[in-house]
Amino acid sequence: MDPDQHPRTDAVPAPERVRRGGQVLRGEAARRPTFDQLLLDARHPGDALPPAADLASTTSEAWRVLRIQAEFVEGFGTLAGIGPAVSVFGSARTPEDSPEYALAREVGARLAEAGFTVITGGGPGSMAAANRGAHEAGGESVGLGIELPFEAGLNEWVHVGVDFRYFFARKVMFLKYAQGFVVLPGGFGTLDELFEALTLVQTGTVTRFPVVLVDSSFWGPVVDWIRGTLVERGMISPGDPEIFHVVETAEEAVDCVLRVCGPGAP
Repeated sequence: MDPDQHPRTDAVPAPERVRRGGQVLRGEAARRPTFDQLLLDARHPGDALPPAADLASTTSEAWRVLRIQAEFVEGFGTLAGIGPAVSVFGSARTPEDSPEYALAREVGARLAEAGFTVITGGGPGSMAAANRGAHEAGGESVGLGIELPFEAGLNEWVHVGVDFRYFFARKVMFLKYAQGFVVLPGGFGTLDELFEALTLVQTGTVTRFPVVLVDSSFWGPVVDWIRGTLVERGMISPGDPEIFHVVETAEEAVDCVLRVCGPGAP
């Protein structure tokens, strides 16, 4: 595909069922653009500008602001009482019979046993595994879902779930209600959350916030690039790589979190 070509929602089959905020859509209705697409993509590349009379009015944009406000109100109201929590990130594509799934499940269980609520994106793969581990260990399991063209809703292990229309509102909840991040192998979404967390710690926006990367064989090339290229070219300070920790096991990950923000931590 040409890198400038923007995929259209009508170029893919409609999923059987999707959740979008408070909506449940099936069949052709599921083809509708997501709320993030409506907010950020006013038109597709190559499309002609519509006549001025057909442009969305400022009134519709004002209503969108109210919808965004409602997302924050819903998130804050739902999550305010969850107690100490850790956000766990990882791939939605992790197979259930893989070592990565078992690792995520153990991370969720150990965090729950340590007294933390486990927060994930609420989807499948490593997210479901972490929620499952927390559930099986008798802990609290939270899922923060997002409307995407192929997402089918929150996984079955979520105790408290909130579906978001907008990525930025959802990302605020991951940070506001967590005392740290445990980051498992994942793709673009996982990297997005990781680097946002690192930026917030680097700039002092959040403090006493452990960021733990699990599985050095996966994260090694990223860490080498950060410690090598970024530091060597002066893009970050020599001490900035100390913001995060790299471990191999679920036990080490939870121990790292506890050292920073557990009972008796400095």
